[in-house]
Amino acid sequence: GRGGVARGQAALFFFWFSKARGKRDVDPRMSGVMYTPMRASLRGREARPFAVMEVVHRVAGYQKQGRDVLPLHVGQPDAQAPGMAAKAADMALEDACSGKGGLGYTMECGIPSLRHRIARYYKEEWQEDVDPDHVMITTGASGAILLSSLAAFDAGDQVAIGVPGYPCYQNVLEGLGVHAVNLRLEAESNYQPNVKLLEQKFRETPFQGLVLTSPSNPCGTVIRKQELQKVQEWCRRNEIWLISDEIYHSITYGDAQCATACNMGDNVIVINSFSKYYCMTGWRLGWMVLPPSLVEPVKRLAQSLYISAPTLSQYAALAAFDCKEELDGHVQRYAQNRDILLEELPKAGFKNLSSAEGAFYIYADVSGLSSDSVDLANRILEHTEVAVTPGVDFDREEGRNFIRISFASSTETVREACRRLVTNQNWKKGY
Repeated sequence: GRGGVARGQAALFFFWFSKARGKRDVDPRMSGVMYTPMRASLRGREARPFAVMEVVHRVAGYQKQGRDVLPLHVGQPDAQAPGMAAKAADMALEDACSGKGGLGYTMECGIPSLRHRIARYYKEEWQEDVDPDHVMITTGASGAILLSSLAAFDAGDQVAIGVPGYPCYQNVLEGLGVHAVNLRLEAESNYQPNVKLLEQKFRETPFQGLVLTSPSNPCGTVIRKQELQKVQEWCRRNEIWLISDEIYHSITYGDAQCATACNMGDNVIVINSFSKYYCMTGWRLGWMVLPPSLVEPVKRLAQSLYISAPTLSQYAALAAFDCKEELDGHVQRYAQNRDILLEELPKAGFKNLSSAEGAFYIYADVSGLSSDSVDLANRILEHTEVAVTPGVDFDREEGRNFIRISFASSTETVREACRRLVTNQNWKKGY
C-alpha cells in the first residue's frame, strides 16, 4: 500500500543521502534520526603536531617504568624562576589573599611598572630609548607571535621564515591564512639570513614579512649587528615587516654578541620573553616592542584574544630584572655544557654540528647515520635513554637528516648523556 511505498521511498532517500554526504550515524538520543558527525575545521585538521611532543610522551612513558631518561630534547632551562621573582609572586599572592591587593585583569598592554622596567632594560643593555607606551606585555612569546601576525598581515600575504627554524611561526601563519615562504638557510651563512639570500628569494616569491630569530632555534646561531642592520634596511626599502625574535638574548658564548633590532626602523616588531634567559617558561609571559603604527591595533586585538597577560606573572617578572647575577650563572653552566657536547658528540658519530653561539641548542647533521631523524631519535632513546628532538620539527624537507640537542640541563646530565652515546653504540645498528 501507500505506507509501504512511502517507507521504501524514505529508505531509498536516506540511503542516497548517506552516500552523498558520507558516513552517517544514528543519534542515540533521537531514535531513528540520522545525523552527520561533527568535525573540526580544515585549519584544525591540518595543524601539524610537534614531533618533540611525541618524544615527550615517550619519555613520560619510560619514566613511569622507572627508566632513567636524560632530557636533551625540550628547550627549557632546568632551573626554576629566579629567587626574587618567586618571592615577588609570593608577596602578591599574600596581599591578594589578605585583601591588600588584587590579581584581577590588568590593562591589555600590561602593568605600567613592568612596561617602564622593560624600557629601562633597553636603555641599560642596548643604549636604546624605548617609549613604554610601545611595549606590549603578552602571554608568552607565543602570544606575541599571534598578535604580531594578526596585526601586520592579511590572509593571502606571504611571510618569509628561515628554515630550519622554530615551527610555531609557520603553523601560526598557515592557521591565519598567511603563506609561509621557506627561506633555506645553510651552514655557509651560519643559518642566518643575509641580503643576498633575501633578494634571491624575493625575486622568486615576493613577500610582505620576514621572521628573523637570533640566537636561533634550533641552530643557536647569532646574526651580527651590521648584518642585522643591512637586513632591516633591505626590508624597509621593499616595504617588508621585520619580526625580530630575540627570546634567547643574553644567552651567548665566546665572542658572539647579540644585536637588537629595536629602534632600527618603523617596520620592526621586536619579540622577547621571560621563558629562556629568565627561566620562567611556565609563567607564560613575553613582550613586544612595537612601531607606532601597530600599537593601537595590537591593543585592540589583545583585548579580544586574552584581555591581559597573567597578572601574577607580571609582578614576578618585574623582580626578575634584578636577578642578573643568578641568571648569568645559568648561562655559565650552559657554556660548560656546550663545550662538553662539542667535544664529545663527534666521538659518538655526530660530525657536522652548528656553531651554537647562543641559546642552548646544537643542530647536528646525522645524514651519515640515518635518513630518518624520527627513527634515529627513537633508537637513541630506546638504547641509551637519552632524549633528543628530530629535525623534522624545524625543517619539513631536510629535517630528516638532523637532530636538535638541548644543553639546558645540568652539567651532570650532559656528561652522562655523552658517556651513554659514546659507549653504547647499539642505537647505530641498522645504518
